[in-house]
Amino acid sequence: MLKLTIAQLNLTVGDIEGNVARMIAAAGEAQRCGAHIVVFPELSLTGYYPGDLLEDAAFLQRAERGLQALRAASAAAPDLYWVTGAPCARRGPGKPLYNALRVLCAGEVVLDYAKQLLPTYDVFDERRHFEPGPDEARVLRIAGCKVAFLICEDGWNDAGQDYAVNPFRRLREVGPDLLLTINASPSNRGKQAQRLHIFSAASRRHGLPLLYVNHVGGHDQIVYDGASFAVEPDAGPVFEAARYAEQVTTIGFKDGRFCAADGGALPAPPAADLPAPAFYRAQICLGLADYARRCGFTQALVGASGGIDSALTLALAVEALGADKVAAVTMPSSVSSAGSVDDSAALCRNLGIPLARHPIAGLVERYAEQFEASFGRPLQGLALENLQARVRGTVLMEYSNSFGHLLLTTGNKSEISVGYCTLYGDTNGGLGLIGDLYKTEVYELARHLNAESGRELIPQAILDKAPSAELAPGQQDSDSLPPYPVLDEILKVLIEGDRLAAPERERALQCVAALQADAAGSALVERIRAMVARAEYKRRQAPPVIRVRARAFGSGRQMPIAARYL
Repeated sequence: MLKLTIAQLNLTVGDIEGNVARMIAAAGEAQRCGAHIVVFPELSLTGYYPGDLLEDAAFLQRAERGLQALRAASAAAPDLYWVTGAPCARRGPGKPLYNALRVLCAGEVVLDYAKQLLPTYDVFDERRHFEPGPDEARVLRIAGCKVAFLICEDGWNDAGQDYAVNPFRRLREVGPDLLLTINASPSNRGKQAQRLHIFSAASRRHGLPLLYVNHVGGHDQIVYDGASFAVEPDAGPVFEAARYAEQVTTIGFKDGRFCAADGGALPAPPAADLPAPAFYRAQICLGLADYARRCGFTQALVGASGGIDSALTLALAVEALGADKVAAVTMPSSVSSAGSVDDSAALCRNLGIPLARHPIAGLVERYAEQFEASFGRPLQGLALENLQARVRGTVLMEYSNSFGHLLLTTGNKSEISVGYCTLYGDTNGGLGLIGDLYKTEVYELARHLNAESGRELIPQAILDKAPSAELAPGQQDSDSLPPYPVLDEILKVLIEGDRLAAPERERALQCVAALQADAAGSALVERIRAMVARAEYKRRQAPPVIRVRARAFGSGRQMPIAARYL
């Protein structure tokens, strides 16, 4: 029986020495379990994806030293094969590097394979730094088993729709018994079902059992969910590793079947995808925890408005970091309702976190007085409304600078899409937790948290109140925007389109088609389209948001600012 250790690790981009240490520790666990092979994720040495660090000669020298350290460690475990991922130098015209898989054993590199398909869509930009590898299949015979290797995207083109090359075709020529694929596959809603569908189909088509090993952890706005898996040609998925957690686990492979390390049956894999609210919760909490840890923050801060967005942000921050690591500030102005303060206080009591009170009415008044004295005209209208948001943003940044907290922004995807936010005000901060959730999903997730906690974690008064920026007397979001259930369907079509899962796409298209059946509805859709385009300059200056959907703002959606395309 061939024993394989899945090293699903939470590695840090650029931390060569730390990543090497974690890989060596995982290999030690593989040895203790009697494994023949330990499999690490794609670019495990550098952490996926180091970006333009790959143009830094000193960084590449560190990576080479890291690879040598792994080779030396493998010499001390001569019976174990290490399947690693690393950038490797190449010669000739083109980019100077390969995104490579290297198999180490007894201190030597016994197999090299370079990734052939380099994605440049969505959040990926691998062709910026890497040259495609040669069209070839690489195999090793290990413990009597003929093992082949691929890297992530190489396995996603078996239908032949995206690239002229299909590495699976070359594998067919060498007839392996088992395929190992190392991956850095970011998570978004529906992604695990998509992975299982694509790789199960390829396994079935080629009669090839397959083990897929993935990264786990948050890297800036991207989150990797782990969920490494094994599939068989006739059975489909037969094993899945932990989701949203590191796991080093050993399984067996015998007579073309996967089994437990002792030869027994594997536990049945879970359902392909979590329900949407549970998925969003897990994705956001891991994303925040890793972002804070990697950036050196131990505490987080949120401006508590008494509204649903800040309430959900606070609840998620408490779950990710702990109540003792989260603080809130309420900043009432002359137009704030009593409920904005009272509801914030009730929320913070429920969450067990401190709430500081910092009124801003006097500050706003003095700003307005000085504006008129300096420029000869009163501060009014939108400028006065935005001043309140910017004073609040300044107060929060003062707190962050003074006490060392990571300031979290609270904007949702619906508001960010149409520019319903104030630059240098409520967009201040280091990270947005709910910036890839539409407003209707914000309510859905808040209700989920209450249901799962078995109590009113987020007060019902916050869930029931009409959404409002509270920057003018009696102001409500509906004064400027269509109802969120309508707005969100329009935005899904405009922003995500074909990236939506089929049922969600059909609902959104039906809603937009119904609107476009008359002049008023068509005008509304066009107004929202224009608002999305005009707000691009705001999004370009906003903090990163944790990606949960197939297309999020940030590196996954690149649009011009100074352009005319409507």
